[in-house]
Amino acid sequence: MKIAMIGTGYVGLVSGVCFSDFGHEVICVDKNPEKIEMLRRGDVPIFEPGLDQLMASNVEAGRLAFSDDLAAAVDGADAVFIAVGTPTLAEARIMAAWHVFTEARGFDWSRFLQKNERKARNRPSLHFNLPRC
Repeated sequence: MKIAMIGTGYVGLVSGVCFSDFGHEVICVDKNPEKIEMLRRGDVPIFEPGLDQLMASNVEAGRLAFSDDLAAAVDGADAVFIAVGTPTLAEARIMAAWHVFTEARGFDWSRFLQKNERKARNRPSLHFNLPRC
């Protein structure tokens, strides 16, 4: 399964690395290009015992990558996880900011949703029992 993990903070990075270790193809996306370059070099910005080795082995195996290109990461993904900080703004302002963020990067959500709606209709429900990483 191809997974796009939006956000490379603690939750996004650990989840993305673990999903890749389960055998999924994962691309972790962040809007900060310096952070993406740091991750591509193999530097881990958080402390989680063993995460650096797990991340390195999955990058080497070709199951884990990092990008600041949201549209490319989400296009072709079977699942998209949004692992960004929860803002405290009013809901309308949150949605407006998200719209501006994705549109500024040239992403058309309607195309993604239409494509994946067709996929979902033609596939039985997926249920995951994920072991702890």
